[in-house]
Amino acid sequence: MKVLYCTSEAKPFAATGGLGEVAGSLPQALRLRLIGCRVVMPLYEDIPQELRENMKFITSLSVPVAWRRQYCGVFEAKVGGVIYYLIDNQYYFKRHGLYGHYDDAERFAFLSRAALEMLPYIDFRPDIIHCNDWQSALVPIYFSIFYANNDWYKGIKTILTIHNIQYQGKYGKELVEDVLGIPQSDMPVLEYDDCINMLKGAIESANRVTTVSPTYAREILDPWFSHGLDSILKAREWKISGILNGIDTVSYDPANDPELYAPYSAEDPSGKAENKRKLQERLDLNQEPNTPLIGMVTRMVSHKGLDLVKEALDQLMRETNTQFVILGSGDWEYENFFREMQNRYPGRLCACFGFIPELSRKIYAGSDIFLMPSRSEPCGLAQMIALRYGSVPVVRETGGLKDSIGDSGDGEGNGFTFQSYDSGDMRCAINRALEGYANPEGWSILVERAMKCDFSWGRSANEYIRLYRELMKENQS
Repeated sequence: MKVLYCTSEAKPFAATGGLGEVAGSLPQALRLRLIGCRVVMPLYEDIPQELRENMKFITSLSVPVAWRRQYCGVFEAKVGGVIYYLIDNQYYFKRHGLYGHYDDAERFAFLSRAALEMLPYIDFRPDIIHCNDWQSALVPIYFSIFYANNDWYKGIKTILTIHNIQYQGKYGKELVEDVLGIPQSDMPVLEYDDCINMLKGAIESANRVTTVSPTYAREILDPWFSHGLDSILKAREWKISGILNGIDTVSYDPANDPELYAPYSAEDPSGKAENKRKLQERLDLNQEPNTPLIGMVTRMVSHKGLDLVKEALDQLMRETNTQFVILGSGDWEYENFFREMQNRYPGRLCACFGFIPELSRKIYAGSDIFLMPSRSEPCGLAQMIALRYGSVPVVRETGGLKDSIGDSGDGEGNGFTFQSYDSGDMRCAINRALEGYANPEGWSILVERAMKCDFSWGRSANEYIRLYRELMKENQS
């Protein structure tokens, strides 16, 4: 079986979040299970030079972009045995930053069309084209309009994975012919709510739609979570499924992580105490080994549950002997709040701002409790990483958080959970975690259980393979 994985980002080349993590790990896991998975993505300006040096030029072609034709260079690179095709066009991709440009619709229309046009030139005919989010959502749309009846492409199936339904690729209708190159007769597939919506079009056009957790697949049928697409999704519920993401357990391994102050494992967790001590020292927190340290690594935006943290944090710091550290950046109101709290509780609370990968790993390793009170969380990777590093998660039961964290109140769970989006309920869950921490013997059992949880990509890859095979059987029947 051959799969083309189409993405706007992938580690190690360029990544801004969860999609980049997934696209860097899932194809590797598929390859280990004898699935011929190759990845196509843009050749961004931001890709490091050391990675560019290992690329080789394969071919060039002319790609239709509406009424224009644009140069497309195809470069090949291999990482971990997986072949990556990097699409070169300096007009579209020789810029700093992956997203947020005025012509993103045209840039990613070019990527989607190039991913399909290049296939005969590189002599790779996939059985499945697996695209991701709105940036490659035009792939199944273009395929159904221009390629499905072409003999060379006939029988190829398409899958769309929605990583976050909030981002849908909405634009004015004037783009349909002049920028996207889609005939007016096919405009209804894209049209929705008086604009064009690329994600909506892909949901209609793709053979299957997946999300990054089973709970999120159910949640997006609800108007509360769907950002306006619930009617479209309900009408096509038969083609929607949820597959929980995994994490790279080789990279995120406290026994071999070079960013940590000391290695440790579930079998020998003694080094975790040294990581906590050194983290406290680095962040000017009081050197108190027996004081519980709560950590957060997050974007500072409302849907990450920071409204709840704002409501509860002052009382938590006043009423409990707790330390708190947060790393991230985002909305100024949250950044200002955490600066104020840091000034109010010196030696007990530290706020670090920015994207600092090495510090994030040190927080996972040095914290005792990891807080994720998200309003919505399609999958979430941080809670899985926290488990791997023995930081017990406190999470709200939504999306992938619900699918990956079970409450330890039953004696078998791996964290502490709460249901309602309410700061009081969050405080109750935190208090239960603090009570658990006060029992060293029971806490060590919980930490060991957390660290032994398996969220490797192997489990997820097997579920994707089952989905791919179902689609292949449809071709044979």
